[in-house]
Order: sequence, then structure tokens, then C-alpha cells
Amino acid sequence: MTMIKIYHNPRCSKSRQGLALLEASDKDFEIIKYLDRTPTESELLEIIKLLGISPIDLVRKNEAIWKSNYKGKTLSDKQIITAMVTHPKLIERPIVINGNKAVVGRPPEAILTII
Repeated sequence: MTMIKIYHNPRCSKSRQGLALLEASDKDFEIIKYLDRTPTESELLEIIKLLGISPIDLVRKNEAIWKSNYKGKTLSDKQIITAMVTHPKLIERPIVINGNKAVVGRPPEAILTII
């Protein structure tokens, strides 16, 4: 059976709400604190594919790092993924993966659609 994974940032209220939903679900899941264990470029590419979005759609565009280093520039998907690996704070959160389904938990209730 596939383990549910949550890419979690304990300092983010939406991420904590998403985690609480998983804890209440009685399902087994793995917490990946992605600021401590940053996904590789290939892992991030896989996550983006599961989410069915473009890399730019996973970027937190209000982060200071984005505004000062990337905003207004024309970036390829690969460059955007590299930016997220270099600065994991830029990755939207929480991301929950269950088998071949994934959602960004914004709003946190979106997680309920795949668990």
C-alpha cells in the first residue's frame, strides 16, 4: 500500500492545518519537512507532474527571495525548478501525495479529496 506523504513546513499555519487533517484521517502518512530535506530536481518534477500544474504554479511568489531574485524575469521550467531546489522556501505548501494523486493543501480541505 502506498504511503501518503505530506511536504510540510511546521512554521506555516496552512501546512499545520493540513497535517491536522491527515492526523484525523487515521491513515498512515510520512511527514517530509522539505526545508530540512529539500526535494531533488527530479523529485520536484515528479511532484509537479502529479499535481498537473506548471512549475511556476508551485512557486510562492510573495516570498522575498522570489521578489528580489526572480520576479519579472523570463525563466524556463528547469530554471524555476532549480530556484525551488536552491530556495525550498519558494515551494508552495503543504503538498500531499497519495499514490498517483497530489494536491496543494490550499485550502487545507483540498487534501480530503485524495485521502
